[in-house]
Amino acid sequence: MKSTAETRAALVEALIEETRATLDAGDLDRARLDGIKQKLHALSEKKELWNETDYPAPEEGERQNRFLIGQESPEGLSLYLNVMRPGKKIPPHNHTTWACIAAVEGAEHNTLYDRHDEASVEGKADVRPREVVELKPGNALAMMPDDIHSVEIRGTQTIRHLHLYGRPLETLTQRITFDLDAGTCRIMDIGVKTKA
Repeated sequence: MKSTAETRAALVEALIEETRATLDAGDLDRARLDGIKQKLHALSEKKELWNETDYPAPEEGERQNRFLIGQESPEGLSLYLNVMRPGKKIPPHNHTTWACIAAVEGAEHNTLYDRHDEASVEGKADVRPREVVELKPGNALAMMPDDIHSVEIRGTQTIRHLHLYGRPLETLTQRITFDLDAGTCRIMDIGVKTKA
């Protein structure tokens, strides 16, 4: 009988291989990305793989632990587990690569935005909220490279969510974060350090 770690490794490897096959089958569009999202969602439903023992919550006073779960290559598809405490907020930003998020435990509120300017003036942006998605067990979210979202962990429960990206977060040096009130934008830093 396989251990939890062996089962997890096999399923993560299968997800990455299936995702690569999907991407290699044609140009990335929302329909293709939705198929990847559904595969990630299926993995997120195996809650026993993402437990506190293997992936502990942040220490008191900290808001986020991010774990690298699997990777195609140093520049390729990358799967992370985010464990975040209530009160964690991530301002509006894009990813410059596609992203899928699936909930294991708890809810994170993702606000999705539309950009209304043509990005013709450096450092300026007209970004407005479009909708709020409560990402909780049973659903998932897919975003194209230029999609903009923000994240807020409300309530009292620590959340665990899987994040699958077209490239490692650590290589996304051109992500943009947006200040809605000021109408400005700038390069976004990586945030917390990823744990192996």
